[in-house]
Amino acid sequence: MSDLNALVTQNAAFFMGGLVLVIAALALALVLVARRYRRLEARLEALTRGEDGRDLAGVLDAHLAKVLAVARRQDALDAHAVVLETQAGRSVQGVGFVRFNTFEDTGGNQSFTLALLDPAGDGVVLNSLHARNQTRLYAKAVRAGAAEGALSEEEAEAIRLAAARAHGR
Repeated sequence: MSDLNALVTQNAAFFMGGLVLVIAALALALVLVARRYRRLEARLEALTRGEDGRDLAGVLDAHLAKVLAVARRQDALDAHAVVLETQAGRSVQGVGFVRFNTFEDTGGNQSFTLALLDPAGDGVVLNSLHARNQTRLYAKAVRAGAAEGALSEEEAEAIRLAAARAHGR
């Protein structure tokens, strides 16, 4: 043990010098790591800063608020779409129009039949019968594609056209 003490005592200056060099190298490494950390922190802050200068948490909170607002708006639009679809199902979507000549002595196909139907085949068929000195208008209710009374050829054709158009054919 005394040999070790003698060796350390004789070379203490070298050991101290070596330790000082190791401490200086560690201090330099610490300074370099600290600088790099500050630069990375600054870059991270720049990347996560929002347009209005908020940090990442603020940006995420704002984004979440927008997402929730869009979800609420989507729910409202979905409810409105259901109402519109219900109304559209009861609206006139098929129109059938047939012109014809009622009497031999009148020309120009002045008479007509107009059928207006919803997708269920409900609606009305209107007839305008034109003569030389008068025009008469008649209407018949249509339920599920069938009229309440007997149909003329023109009325049946107008209903067929309207039903086809109400169903997109």
